[in-house]
Amino acid sequence: QVQLVESGGGLVQPGGSLRLSCAASGRAFSFYDMGWYRQAPGKQRELVARMRSGGSTNYADSVKGRFTMSRDNTKNTVYLQMNSLKPEDTAVYYCYAQHISRGDAWGQGTLVTVSS
Repeated sequence: QVQLVESGGGLVQPGGSLRLSCAASGRAFSFYDMGWYRQAPGKQRELVARMRSGGSTNYADSVKGRFTMSRDNTKNTVYLQMNSLKPEDTAVYYCYAQHISRGDAWGQGTLVTVSS
């Protein structure tokens, strides 16, 4: 099973950009489906973006055209490039990994605050 560590969160003004990273330790990273989720205060955790091991990606409607997920299997890392950030993007962002036989894992989360 992989272990996940997110980084890259912080405070940014509306309209700004951030890039989140999620570094995975463990074996067979390239065979994991990966995802980014977020949880805003008082709300349920929601899917932001998901990338299958084969590379296909889907996004929540609220972030389409603004966020881009990518992965570098040579570095065991996935990224979430977030552009045109809005106050409603404020949340704790979590990395998620899922494997058909090895199970799944969550990172500890990284806080993104969009505010002027």
